[in-house]
Amino acid sequence: MNADTVKIIDLKESILADNDADAEVLRGELRKKGTFYLNVMSSPGSGKTTTILALLKELPKDIRVAVMEADIDSDVDAKTIAAAGFDSVQLHTGGMCHLDADMSRQGMRELPGDYDLVILENVGNLVCPAEFDAGASKNLCILALPEGDDKPLKYPLMFEKSDCVVINKIDAAPVFDFDMEKATEAIHKRHAGIPIFPVSAKTGEGVEPLAAWLASEVWAWKS
Repeated sequence: MNADTVKIIDLKESILADNDADAEVLRGELRKKGTFYLNVMSSPGSGKTTTILALLKELPKDIRVAVMEADIDSDVDAKTIAAAGFDSVQLHTGGMCHLDADMSRQGMRELPGDYDLVILENVGNLVCPAEFDAGASKNLCILALPEGDDKPLKYPLMFEKSDCVVINKIDAAPVFDFDMEKATEAIHKRHAGIPIFPVSAKTGEGVEPLAAWLASEVWAWKS
């Protein structure tokens, strides 16, 4: 074989294709069980855990829910969820910056019950989690005011892959130069019609309509 005929194998493309197929299998398994799987993605420090906790408090009490916390290390977030009275499991990714479908499946096997809703707090990252389908029913992205209103333009795939965007930390609006109209326009440029919920997970402002959206998605998935 000469240099002109060397075969090139795109390993990333192969890995992504295999994972996409497995993610579809996982979604089918979860639909049969009646379990809605929400994948929460964002950069570090955007308020994922605080937003999830605020959501849990607002969801209807008849929705059985558990949370999977994914991190490179530590069990801080899982302990926070457990302390609030909800089932949780900590997933260590061993240095990987995302969860894929099989990792999701492994995590769910460790949960102690059956649930209407499983929430994944993915690894804090605006790139890798958007590339790997975790097998979720829906993807939710959190954009925090301190990050700036230009993030949907800089990290387009994250917003293209998401089904809902939460703009968090609106209580900090007086401090940061964040243009809500510009951010909304940029998000809809990447994903036309996607629902956007401005919230303050800290104060609870705006969480109720977000919880209503999620509850409706959970019941629609089960019907």
